[in-house]
Amino acid sequence: MVFPYETQLFAGEINMTRFIGVIGGSEASQDVLELAEKVGSLIASKGCVLVCGGLGGVMEAAAKGAKASGGLTVGVLPGSSRSDANPYIDIAIATNMGHARNAVIAHTCDALIAVGGRYGTLSEISFGLALGKRVVSLRSWDVDPGIVTANDAEEAVNKALAS
Repeated sequence: MVFPYETQLFAGEINMTRFIGVIGGSEASQDVLELAEKVGSLIASKGCVLVCGGLGGVMEAAAKGAKASGGLTVGVLPGSSRSDANPYIDIAIATNMGHARNAVIAHTCDALIAVGGRYGTLSEISFGLALGKRVVSLRSWDVDPGIVTANDAEEAVNKALAS
């Protein structure tokens, strides 16, 4: 198919073999949002695809950071409309599954980075651990010995990529 105009979704080289999930709440403090944005930027700078829940809060901040660094973003949405995605999502996947979409996110990602978050984030962490995925906690839940903790965005991304 030939398009009448040229479009570019991402500026950098994308490593399609590494999908890194950023999970966290739709409501978060300003410092948690800044951490999420930095995590997203670092994921993109490493050439990885950022996967998130596609809505606001930590998800939007991480996607914003990834886009600012030339990355590709995927949003796995809880509702039935792709138009619900935040403006930094390149590929929106409407699931109409509500919180059950958290299982899709965990299955899709090679590793997950939890930034803040509440019970929805905890469910994504649980799915990730049950699937044997590396789960990195950055100011988030630390309820299982399988969770890897990080003190800052750079450490979180490096530990996620060490999986």
